[in-house]
Amino acid sequence: MLIGQDMGEPIKLGLDALVDVLRAAGEPTRLRLLVLLAAGDLTVTDLTEILGQSQPRISRHLKLLGEADLIDRYQEGAWAYFRLRQDGKAAIFVRGLLAHASDNDPVVLRDSERLAAVKRQRAERAQAYFSRNAAEWDELRRLHAADEEVDAAVVRLLGSQPIDSLLDLGTGTGRILELLSGLYRRAIGVDASRDMLSVARANLDKSGITKASVRHADILNLPFEAQDFDVVTIHQVLHFFDQPEVAIGEAARMLRPGGRLVIIDLAPHGLEYLRDEHAHVRLGFSHQSMSDWLRKAGLDVEQVVDLHPGHQSGQGLTVTVWLARDPRQLLASLASEGAEPILAGR
Repeated sequence: MLIGQDMGEPIKLGLDALVDVLRAAGEPTRLRLLVLLAAGDLTVTDLTEILGQSQPRISRHLKLLGEADLIDRYQEGAWAYFRLRQDGKAAIFVRGLLAHASDNDPVVLRDSERLAAVKRQRAERAQAYFSRNAAEWDELRRLHAADEEVDAAVVRLLGSQPIDSLLDLGTGTGRILELLSGLYRRAIGVDASRDMLSVARANLDKSGITKASVRHADILNLPFEAQDFDVVTIHQVLHFFDQPEVAIGEAARMLRPGGRLVIIDLAPHGLEYLRDEHAHVRLGFSHQSMSDWLRKAGLDVEQVVDLHPGHQSGQGLTVTVWLARDPRQLLASLASEGAEPILAGR
């Protein structure tokens, strides 16, 4: 059974805490819920359909699991989504317990079949939205460097260093969450469009990625603790903002000391029709402008890569990738070695 995390050192809990966790998880319906929520984000309606139990009963069990810090709950419009927590001793302990559940258990098999049906319905709804907008997206993709080339540049810049926590701002279809899934332990993608979040969830389901989740949120006012992520990515989003520097500042606020910010966006261009037909507010960004914003946010620019379109029609768009780092870890290291510390300004 997929539990989303390798078994490591034994989790040490006090006896009272251990009893509380076992009491919360050691009930048939709640254990079934934990198995399902280890496979991704689900609503009360989803869980009611899968387990065949009433909504009040499911809600009560979810409340008890939440009070035991075993699951996360987050709101998306009128819907509330739930998932098994990835962090915390209690959640890690329960993930270990789930690893011992047999995939061939009749109840688990039946729940898995119903879960697959729910995910198929989710994928069909997402595909309907995607199909309605595919022509527009294909038109834009034809204008700039191939997606595969951009993906390769991002992977090359980040390298093979493991990422503990990733935040993808304006996640769209979840492309970055899929691309970097081999590197991170946990990831969150946020987007302002609930339709796009449906597409992203369906894509994560299809790829079998359970260590990433997506949330509805405003990237100018993120609902997360500061300094909680090793890497933040902003992929083809900033040109929709009148003040992209505000989004960059918010992204920088999310970074841990030594954390990295990757921005993928368009270089300056003259395709004015993108303003009216595709809601672009900014017609690309120069190296200087982006570097100024990154420095103002307290970040050091490490690398900048320009990816030119493959065609020579004169109408192509260059994609630029910026890699910046929060310098505070380096500054602390220098100070500990006796060097004169430099204030990072954050």
